[in-house]
Amino acid sequence: MTIGDMIKKCRKNKGMTQEEMAARLGVTAPAVNKWEKGNTLPDVALLAPIARLLGITTDELLSFRDELTDDEINQYLLNLQKDLEIKPFHDVFLCAKKKIEEYPNCEKLIWQAALILDAGRIAAELPDKDSYDNTIFGWYERCLLSEDERIRNQAADSLFHAYFRKEDYENAVRYLDYFSLENPERKRKEARVNSKTGKRAAAYRAYEELLYIGCQHLQLTLNDLRALYKEDEDHEMVKKLLEVSSLASVFEMGKYYEVCYKLEIAAWEEDAAWTVQIMREILEQIGTIDAFTKSGLYKHMTFKHLDPDFSAGLKQKLMEAFENETFSYMQGNADWEKLKREIDK
Repeated sequence: MTIGDMIKKCRKNKGMTQEEMAARLGVTAPAVNKWEKGNTLPDVALLAPIARLLGITTDELLSFRDELTDDEINQYLLNLQKDLEIKPFHDVFLCAKKKIEEYPNCEKLIWQAALILDAGRIAAELPDKDSYDNTIFGWYERCLLSEDERIRNQAADSLFHAYFRKEDYENAVRYLDYFSLENPERKRKEARVNSKTGKRAAAYRAYEELLYIGCQHLQLTLNDLRALYKEDEDHEMVKKLLEVSSLASVFEMGKYYEVCYKLEIAAWEEDAAWTVQIMREILEQIGTIDAFTKSGLYKHMTFKHLDPDFSAGLKQKLMEAFENETFSYMQGNADWEKLKREIDK
C-alpha cells in the first residue's frame, strides 16, 4: 500500500470527496488525485495536516512502509529468487536492501529476504561473501525481536548456523536461548557445538538421548493414532500402523517392547489365537524389558538399574490380566487356559 492508497482509503472512510479534501487543505483537487494515483507525493509540510484531516497519526499515514500483504511478499520473494539466477548477486542484494529500507518493519519480508540472500551468496560461492555479514546478520537480529515465535526461532536458527559455519562456536551458542529447553533442536545444536569444541562425550550423550526420547515420542504418537483409528473402527489402518510400529526393533529397545503393543490390537479384534501368541511372547520376553540399557546405541547414557523384583511384579500384573474383562472373550479357550496353567507352575 502506497501513501496515495492510504490517503484514498482514509478519505473514503471519512465520506469525503477529493474536492472537499483539497478545499480543506488549501490545494487543488487534481493535486489530491495525483497523490492517490501515486503520480506525486504530498509536500512534507502537508503530512501533519493530512493526517489530522483524515483522523490518523502521521505514523499511520506513513505506515504504508510497514504494510505488505502476504501475496505481495510472496510474489516479491519469488522474484528475488529468480533475480539471483540471472543477475549479479550484489545488484540483487542492493535492490533487496532498498526494499527492506522501504518496509523496515515488515518482519516476514526481512526474515525471508535475509534467508534467500544468505543462501544465495553461499550457493554462488562469492569470494567476498563475508562482506555481507553485517547487513544480513543485522536483518536476522531485527527479527529476533519479533512477536511471532516462528520468525524469532527461524532467525535464531539462521544465526546459529551462520556462526557455526564460520566455526565461531562462542557466538553460535548465544542463539540457543531462543529455543526452549524442551525443544529437541536446542539439544541437537548443543551436541553439534560440543562435537567441535572437545566435548565429544557430551555430544554423543546428547545425540543418544535424542534417539531414545525420539523413539518414545514416535511410539506414543503411533499409539494415539492407532487409538483414533480404533474409535472409527478402521481395522485396515490399525493393522497398517501396526506394521510400521517396528521402532522398538530399529532403536534396539528390546524384544519385550517389540511385541507388547500388539496385545491391545489382538484384544480389540478379539483374535483368540493371536492373543495367546502375543501373551506368550510377552511373558517370555519380560527379562528383556531393560535390554536398551545394554545397547550400543545408548552406551554414553546412564540408566537406573531395574529393581530385581520389577520383572516379577510385571509378570504378576500380566497374570491378573488373564482375568480382566478386556480378555473375557478368551474364557474357555483351551490354549489360553493352558498358558495360564504353565505360568502357575
